[in-house]
Amino acid sequence: MSISVHQRPGVYSSYEASSLVSGGGMGRMVGLAAVTAAVSAGTLQTVTSYDRAAALFGTEGSEGPAELIRLALKNGAAGVTVAPAAGPEGYEEAFALLAGVEDLGLVLCDSTDVEVQKKLRDSVIEASQARRERLCVVAGGKDETAEQLIERAGALNHERVILVAPGAVDREGKAGSGLPLAAAVAGAAAGERDPAIPMGGAELLGLSGLSCRLEDGELERLILGGVTPVESLGGAVSIVRGVTTRTTSGGAADSAWRDLSAIRVVDDVIPGLRNVLRAKFRRAKNTEQSRGAIRAQVVLELENKLGREIITGYDGVTVSADPEDATRCLVDFSFAVAHGLNQIWLTAHITV
Repeated sequence: MSISVHQRPGVYSSYEASSLVSGGGMGRMVGLAAVTAAVSAGTLQTVTSYDRAAALFGTEGSEGPAELIRLALKNGAAGVTVAPAAGPEGYEEAFALLAGVEDLGLVLCDSTDVEVQKKLRDSVIEASQARRERLCVVAGGKDETAEQLIERAGALNHERVILVAPGAVDREGKAGSGLPLAAAVAGAAAGERDPAIPMGGAELLGLSGLSCRLEDGELERLILGGVTPVESLGGAVSIVRGVTTRTTSGGAADSAWRDLSAIRVVDDVIPGLRNVLRAKFRRAKNTEQSRGAIRAQVVLELENKLGREIITGYDGVTVSADPEDATRCLVDFSFAVAHGLNQIWLTAHITV
């Protein structure tokens, strides 16, 4: 930007425009583990604009790091933290680096190998258990059938894993894997601030198209099988319904965690309460008065979630001293998650 020199007193202005993609300020961060020789393995790179991604990783490849970063940013991610892997054998180190990063909302990798995706899943579970809750988004390989995708979802089978389908096409119309979709879905989920809003219907930006059209029967099977399908209608690419790969528990069918909004609400309520209590009761005494204040704060936070329609109700908020540890208090409560509106059924009674 050039500045013209004026001698006359006054207020002057200038502006500039750019078509480069940058992160959304209100979204969450996305983590990416990617095989690349452009950046040394074992180091983390946080990228908030496509020009920075292109400078670091180059622009070649429709499934390369720069393109996946572009799609995540364009769809709502505040930024992308990249953990480079020196090769396929370096994914575990990259996953471990991302597991230690705070405030990542979602994580993805540039591999469609189911064994690598299982390691990503395990890393996400471990990080979430260590109070760094996050989800991961993975993709199927090129030209995978509905049955193959459902089999992949069954192998991953966890409420913190989102498997997207079908594949994508590049700018030349050449079909590829679903990795670009995974990056776009991760960005869209990171950019959605209300966890109870269903991801179904969310438009995915920056994609050139899909490798195939999923028929209604395939869509039904994929959703029931734990796969999040994406479709293209009228030139707009959008999520049909956001689901997780968790379809069974102990070998028995289990639909409790099917809808993606359920785990997103849990990851909003529990860490939110934890952060508020940690900030307000950092040096408190374990007395009846303090426990009463803790209960009041929990109720206040739950009422806030209820008012925002993130939960539909709560009950049984109790705070008590741990009889086995005088320095610990136990907070117990229950709540019901707000479910997204996926379908509206009309029944018409007609007189002729």
